[in-house]
Amino acid sequence: MIRGLSRRTKLVLCLAILYLVWGGSYLVTSVGVHMLPPFLMSAVRFTVSGLALYGIARLLGEGRAPLTPVEWRHLTITGFCTVLVSNGFNVWGLQWLPSNQAALLNVSSAFWITLLGTLGPRGHPITRLVAIGLAIGAIGVAMILLPGGERLATPGAAALVGAEMPPYPLGSSFVPQLGVLLGCFGWAVGTAYIRNARTHLDLLSFTGLQMFLGGLMLFLPAALGGEFARWHWSGAGLAALAYLMVFNSLIAYTAYAWLSKHATPGQTGTYGLVNPAVATLLGWLVLDERLTTAQWIGTLVILGGVLLVNWPQPASRPAAPAPTPPTESPQ
Repeated sequence: MIRGLSRRTKLVLCLAILYLVWGGSYLVTSVGVHMLPPFLMSAVRFTVSGLALYGIARLLGEGRAPLTPVEWRHLTITGFCTVLVSNGFNVWGLQWLPSNQAALLNVSSAFWITLLGTLGPRGHPITRLVAIGLAIGAIGVAMILLPGGERLATPGAAALVGAEMPPYPLGSSFVPQLGVLLGCFGWAVGTAYIRNARTHLDLLSFTGLQMFLGGLMLFLPAALGGEFARWHWSGAGLAALAYLMVFNSLIAYTAYAWLSKHATPGQTGTYGLVNPAVATLLGWLVLDERLTTAQWIGTLVILGGVLLVNWPQPASRPAAPAPTPPTESPQ
């Protein structure tokens, strides 16, 4: 990180990076998938940025741990879950959904992570407060999915870049919504897996290699969908791709790595609450996206549920931080 700054200044700077960069990724991705083939765009993004992030780790003196077959297994499974499944379903769904709705649905990752966190050798029971938060969050997600929101489901990004939105899969906006939720579940599975796995890699090295392997996997749906033939050089699309590679994957993850070592879990985890708010605000300001009254209420309900789930609890056992972000959106 930047030398010569006080710890407090670095803390504020890193949190601001996570809030603004990760919060703005939904808008940028929404623009990108309307200008470039979605799976191929993500495949290029993750393979390039994954290698670059691993290179940064090596420059910082990290990444010295040997890559054993066990490490490669961990990297492959988490890359499959958090990149191929999670990001793959998200970019697919953003072809039809507005960025603000996708951001709000991604909050459901926090609930899946909590439920899956009860499993494995490091599992922990769900308290009454957390159970109430999960129930409240489920109600909020259901309100976001209300059929009344379909009339607002035309992404503002399509109008912004002059792209034509394809017809809904099976004629319903619920299908891409379900796709985003499946992506959130994939992210949670990957997070829960690595929480119970033993790895000797540092955060940046693990994340970079995980991105790289997941990016390679994304070339498969890109090929099956004929996206190589549909690739074209779009200025807006390439700008979105560059933003996601540089800011979202490199700068933001480096900031997260610093926070994971120098900030409390509560401070670091605040981005899970702030990012959807930033995404919703940017979608309204830039893309002219709107939410129904029920969806606004559902947003508040979801945030209330997340607050209860993440409410500080007495520590029953020490827990080392997982090498993947616990609730960061899979963008």
